[in-house]
Amino acid sequence: MSDVRLVLRSRRVLTPEGERPASVTVGADGAIAAVLPYEAEPPPGATVEELGEDALLPGLVDTHVHVNDPGRTAWEGFHTATRAAAAGGITTLVDMPLNSLPPTTTAANLAAKRAVAGPKAHVDVGFWGGAIPGNVPELRALHEAGVFGFKCFLSPSGVEEFPELDRAQLAAAMAEIASFDGLLIVHAEDPGQLASAPRKGGPAYADFLASRPREAENDAIALLVELAREHGTRVHVLHLSSSGALPLLAQARADGVRLTAETCPHFLTLTAEEVPDGATEFKCCPPIRERTNQDALWQGLADGTLDCVVSDHSPCTTDLKTPDFGTAWGGISSLQLGLPAIWTEARRRGYGLADVVRWMSGAPARLAGLAHKGAIAPGRDADFAVLAPEETFTVDPAHLHHRNQVTAYAGKTLHGVVRSAWLRGERVADHGTPTRKTGQLIERTA
Repeated sequence: MSDVRLVLRSRRVLTPEGERPASVTVGADGAIAAVLPYEAEPPPGATVEELGEDALLPGLVDTHVHVNDPGRTAWEGFHTATRAAAAGGITTLVDMPLNSLPPTTTAANLAAKRAVAGPKAHVDVGFWGGAIPGNVPELRALHEAGVFGFKCFLSPSGVEEFPELDRAQLAAAMAEIASFDGLLIVHAEDPGQLASAPRKGGPAYADFLASRPREAENDAIALLVELAREHGTRVHVLHLSSSGALPLLAQARADGVRLTAETCPHFLTLTAEEVPDGATEFKCCPPIRERTNQDALWQGLADGTLDCVVSDHSPCTTDLKTPDFGTAWGGISSLQLGLPAIWTEARRRGYGLADVVRWMSGAPARLAGLAHKGAIAPGRDADFAVLAPEETFTVDPAHLHHRNQVTAYAGKTLHGVVRSAWLRGERVADHGTPTRKTGQLIERTA
């Protein structure tokens, strides 16, 4: 214990064994040294942070963030995105391969992105690679360069430099990725279902919802299950919004298919019934669905069919959020608000902070293979979020740190105030304000 430099003491420490009073000690190497009884005497010379009834959580891990840097930094950037993450208790994020220019589809493009991200990172940042038509020969090199896996679309992505894969291209990518036991992460909407759905455009949310039917997700996931069985590929379904796919996912997993799935705060806390016409800050693809669908997603989390909750933070400039759901950019900006949004709804439904930690820290860390993240346990990185779980606040977009202060949560009152965030034992945010910039670029290691 001689090298302990920091002790965080709380009546509510969320450990893998449950919530309990504890003193968490941090060594000079930035790792957790021990989780001790609350009354333990602090080592001589260590700084002690008394947190009282504020809960000490492992820092959140968000594996679905569109930073858009370089190339579309008017939409977002590593400086602003990682500051927003820190303010929201997220200490590690993994950046999506599209919406930046160049996209992360070659090892050279990955190097270009890392060069931009490194000097700007307030929290730890990793990268997904991309699987697009024609880049199968690039996938192994990207894997060896340290990406955490490969994202693809089964329907148009919205940007021309990141096209979707057809069935044959998807099968080829899956076979290659399986050859080195990589991970494929998929935006799963069937293009045929989307093409045959009614498309009216205009300000009515009901018309937009009808244009992205549940069947589009369900059919795409059925294809993924079929090909994952054939090739043995590890596959992760991104931003699931259709509760109709849950039985298919559950059966595939029971059959031994290597399949995981995530959902997002907006699907779990917002409903189609509450979206005003013309309010395209609520537009995302797949879409926010009805209240009964949301109830089923919560059940999917509870029974383990859904593994994790991540943001799918997909920002844009304000002018792209036109009042027409047919033409507005689709994406929800929520990086700073995911923890309180989920905690607000989770507590209402009878879930505890341990559940939130499992969904938003432990499971995403496992998905990305980040064995040193995601839990308050000896040897893990000393990454923490300090949360006042019973305090409330009203979302004011002017207080958000992402570049364009557009959010579907504006004006909502949420439970859970993030007091501070810590990265390897260094405070990186304090009462909503990012402080020290200590983020590192991280790679897949196993």
